[in-house]
Amino acid sequence: MTSYAEVQLDIESVKSGISGIVSKFFEKSINKDTAQLKDSFISKYNSILEKYKEEDTNDYLKLRRLITEFKPALSSVLQLGEEFDGLCESVIPFFNVMLDSAKQQIMGESSRSKTKGPVMPGSDQSTDIRYYCTVCKQKFDIPQKMKTQLLNSVENVVIPEHHGKEMKIMIVRLNHTATPQEDNNVVESKLDESEFSAAILMGHFNSLEYNVEYLKVLSVGIDVGSSTSHLVFSRITLKREQSFFNPSNRFLPINRELIYEGRIIFTPLSNSNTIDIESVVNFIQEEYKKANIATNMVDTGAVIVTGEAARKQNAAEIVNRISSETGKFVSATAGPNFEALLGAMGSGVVKQSQTTQRTIMNVDVGGGSCKLSIISKGYIHSTAAIRVGGRLLGIDKKFKIWRIDEPSHFLMQELNLNYKLGDIISEKDVRIFAKKYAEILLEVMRGPAKSNIAKKLILTDNLDFTVPIDEYSFSGGVAEMIYGSTKEYDDIGKYLAQEIRNLMNNLNLPIVEPDNKIRATVIGAGAFSLSISGSTCFVDENIKLPVFNVPVIPVNVTYENFSAKKVEEEVNRAFKNFDFEEGKDLVALYFTRPILSSSERLLIFAKALETALSNSAVNKKMIILLFGMDIAKILATTIRRETSIKNNLICLDELILKAGDWIDIGEPLRDGEVYPVTVKSLIFKE
Repeated sequence: MTSYAEVQLDIESVKSGISGIVSKFFEKSINKDTAQLKDSFISKYNSILEKYKEEDTNDYLKLRRLITEFKPALSSVLQLGEEFDGLCESVIPFFNVMLDSAKQQIMGESSRSKTKGPVMPGSDQSTDIRYYCTVCKQKFDIPQKMKTQLLNSVENVVIPEHHGKEMKIMIVRLNHTATPQEDNNVVESKLDESEFSAAILMGHFNSLEYNVEYLKVLSVGIDVGSSTSHLVFSRITLKREQSFFNPSNRFLPINRELIYEGRIIFTPLSNSNTIDIESVVNFIQEEYKKANIATNMVDTGAVIVTGEAARKQNAAEIVNRISSETGKFVSATAGPNFEALLGAMGSGVVKQSQTTQRTIMNVDVGGGSCKLSIISKGYIHSTAAIRVGGRLLGIDKKFKIWRIDEPSHFLMQELNLNYKLGDIISEKDVRIFAKKYAEILLEVMRGPAKSNIAKKLILTDNLDFTVPIDEYSFSGGVAEMIYGSTKEYDDIGKYLAQEIRNLMNNLNLPIVEPDNKIRATVIGAGAFSLSISGSTCFVDENIKLPVFNVPVIPVNVTYENFSAKKVEEEVNRAFKNFDFEEGKDLVALYFTRPILSSSERLLIFAKALETALSNSAVNKKMIILLFGMDIAKILATTIRRETSIKNNLICLDELILKAGDWIDIGEPLRDGEVYPVTVKSLIFKE
């Protein structure tokens, strides 16, 4: 055998071949500035390769680098989509020829396969599958029963974790020098077949040969907040999800292009308790015209009323006026906990926490309130809100008071300050005022509200601090000034930002900056992505389908933390985080990870759900339970047999959902065996 380092390839010829394929593809498929496009791609490609010059010490490593960095270089000149995939498909056969040449040198001519056509692992004695840990780079044997399930099942199969991450499935080649009687002594070859697949090295599995489809939709995100309102139009590209082990009809967002970011206006009020609906609607209509977009051009969208605006008496009427009556829009009046969740997701902190595996507290500082979220390893652990905000006291450049909200009236009394509308307030008193607001915020950020002022201003329960905080981030309009913006508004936002920053520095609390701040909100909703439930589900015959616009609230119950008490606690926490009331609001509880392994656990789970959803059962409210694993039918049977929940029950499984999704459940397919579930996902900036 030849070593990897001894492989000899003409790398410059390989580069020339790539350049030729790219050039021809651009000329055929792009037909616009093709020469400049190719030159930009080659320049980016070479700059990436140059970074690894010292690492890639032989021809084989150089070839691998050409393959692995092709897509990153291509993404600098092409957006994800049909053209992008088409070019990847065109270059993969060329790369495979080069890899085959390297393989023959390493293994010798005898390694060339004598069979034609694809051979599935298991049917060819020379190949098998293993679990592969991407952290420690180790392979593990798969039990025969699980191996059979993986190879033959079209259902979602749970893959075990190692080092805290789900393992991958790897196809490996085996040495078969053993006789049939010696099969138990089969050993893996040192040669890993994945090394010689361009598609695997490129990470290009969802390709056109698997009939991948794309959707491009125009989406609008409209936010009516305490202080400001704005909207944004985006073009969202979605790609049909395809997997060898889990075929699906879901369309997942792969690219979001902001095509119009509108003006940010102060939310118009007709009086202190009422939003001026006509002014808001007129503003939105004007923005549509400025963007040159007609209402019938918009495929989907989201309308969210947040903060103090959500507490105005006509907030629900605004949502109804603005949102589409066709069911295309996700529309909601966000309570303080749900707004905290939206701020954490929209700021990018949830994704940041998932990437770093750290616990971050995000504080969304708006005009009328601060929304706090503790995000641990990508999961929103706890939320809270307090009436501290930059717009609660409005002052102009001459320090004339033009607005005093109720929390500021209360705080003035506590500080022995006596001001009313039209008065001139001293800058010294403004700073005293802002500092007290900041101190109250930090009190709630670091522990339960203890002072009378904090207890009066907090809008929710206190945060759950059972998870230690690693760092802090800020989003919202005031956050722009916390991170250094000098833009001012006619309120105390600038002073509040300064005092928050000073207190954070004095306490040596680590601050990280999120991706998005003042626009840390939805930019729209994803196109309707159709999922199909598992084939063993349950829907009570008295429930009339379809059911529209049901919010999905994930419940953090796992196999490891499972207990009756934990189920009850996490269901209650889920309702609270989304500002829903159990027994009153219709929601879909979603359990994503495997939680059951025995009939004993099944009974415990059913009983715990009965306790957690007692008001829903008494009020005959529809109970919708959704699962990522195959469990719905047997659980529904257990619930109906062992608990007081006999009717109004829906149990669907094998669904992939997340926080911020809304669903429609359609009439059953295949004689009631499966149900179509339309998923509308909130889309945020990236």
